[in-house]
Amino acid sequence: MTAPYAIVEFYGEKGMRRFGTEGRLYLEDNYVVLRTEETADFTDRVKQGKYIVLFAPRQTGKTTFFRLALDALTTEDLIYFPIQLNFEEYEDYTPTDFYTYFYRDVRKEIEDVFQTRGAVPSETLIQFLDNVKIIDHVSMRMFFEELASFLKNQKVVLLIDEFDAIPRDAVKGFLRSLRHIYLSGRTRCPHSVGIVGIKNIIQLNYDRSISPFNIQQEFHLPNFTLEQVQELLGQYTDEVGQAFAPEVITAIHKQTAGQPVLVNRLAQILTEELNIPKTEPIAIEHFTTAHAQLLHTPNTNIQHLTTNVRRDPRFESMLMRIMANDDGVPFNLHNDIINELATYGIIKEGSDGMCEILNPIYVYCILQAFKPVVNGLEQEYFLGDYDYLTPTGQIELAALLDNFRDFIARAGFRILQVPDTPQESVGRHLLLAYIDAFVRRIGGVMHIEAQTGRGRMDIILTHNKRKYIIETKVWRGMRRYQAGKQQLAAYLKLEGATEGYYVVFDHRKEAEPRVETETLSENLTVRSYVIPVMQEIPSRRTESNSNLL
Repeated sequence: MTAPYAIVEFYGEKGMRRFGTEGRLYLEDNYVVLRTEETADFTDRVKQGKYIVLFAPRQTGKTTFFRLALDALTTEDLIYFPIQLNFEEYEDYTPTDFYTYFYRDVRKEIEDVFQTRGAVPSETLIQFLDNVKIIDHVSMRMFFEELASFLKNQKVVLLIDEFDAIPRDAVKGFLRSLRHIYLSGRTRCPHSVGIVGIKNIIQLNYDRSISPFNIQQEFHLPNFTLEQVQELLGQYTDEVGQAFAPEVITAIHKQTAGQPVLVNRLAQILTEELNIPKTEPIAIEHFTTAHAQLLHTPNTNIQHLTTNVRRDPRFESMLMRIMANDDGVPFNLHNDIINELATYGIIKEGSDGMCEILNPIYVYCILQAFKPVVNGLEQEYFLGDYDYLTPTGQIELAALLDNFRDFIARAGFRILQVPDTPQESVGRHLLLAYIDAFVRRIGGVMHIEAQTGRGRMDIILTHNKRKYIIETKVWRGMRRYQAGKQQLAAYLKLEGATEGYYVVFDHRKEAEPRVETETLSENLTVRSYVIPVMQEIPSRRTESNSNLL
């Protein structure tokens, strides 16, 4: 079995490697997670001559993984001859132009492999490459059949990145020819094919009446586990000597759910941009600062996220349902909206078969993306000069939430006029806007900590190295209201906190406000609010009632 790509003492221009977030990573320049199991799986499939597809969102590490794994395999065993292509530039080409440049790229790769291996192609191979032409998918198939005779016992492994940029009019024939090659026998060229992209084969097959490529094996490349995040950060510690506190590593994985670019970006901020002395360990207060920077400064991954969720108005409705619905939304890829959101890497299937937003960072950014820049009520958030801080700088969170409850009552039907906000989400939107305005005033930080679906969302305020926890839900009945308190208590215990706050928005027409403070198990204190959210503007309700008379 082929060993994973090895990490040894690699050093870049500045004397050390870096955490990378800009495209493909390189062993000599970057810290790279050793995906031992996935690498073994991939190389075993290549040796068996499988045609492999991996379709995953951008910036999930798939290009880095496949290229490094293939490089390791073909360097160790020279029987495998790699041809690595990228279709990113081909999208707007005609099929004829596509095949012209496809051939040029293939030829360059062949020449590069010989050069890398310190070998020289035979005269007959050079003559063949000089005279051959690829003009369509059939001539492409014939080219590979003839190429095999010049490479003798070597087995071509074709890896195609950004495959979904293949011209629409070329995709069917290209896949048909690969299928024809695969079914031609055990000895074939290419011996193995890896197709990497975002859209899957079904989405690319524009003629749904046929199946030109039903011979592939799907390859799953998961996000980093906690152990892999520890491994990645440990490479930095081994090289530089600066340790990450265990709670920092846990927090990085928890906030990102192991999304590779987000993990690397947080590590990049912590090790390069915060100017933490290398003699000091990276502590949780450093993570809080880095996390806030990630959320509030331009970032390609977050920009992709917000661009994609704004692409279709139906995305907002679906995402809000996922976040607000206690019963969950079934993860059904036959639903076009769920399929697209999964393709973009925004949602995933939870352990219970329901949709989940990928990680807490995405939850926060989605809510910010759909939050109106101005809701028209900002001047009424805080009346008077009360700053909701104790003399020692602690947040008086009960008083702060009491004021929010009173603000909602004062605003009345005007909250229904907040622009571009789904009715069931308006209470949560306003709470986020209210808390965001408050923490900015006091120099604190707000983020989403836990739960990516099933109705619950935990808002975390951090100020003066202290964490404050607020759980929010939508009213779904007394039983679920009471169960939510126990959920919060369990979370408080997990976080080592002794008090928490529970805010439930009640959209029923006859909703009644409620405030109660209870001491639950093991001296945990929970202060609960049920806040009525008006259903409709009074004049409309009166008009509706009059129409019934």
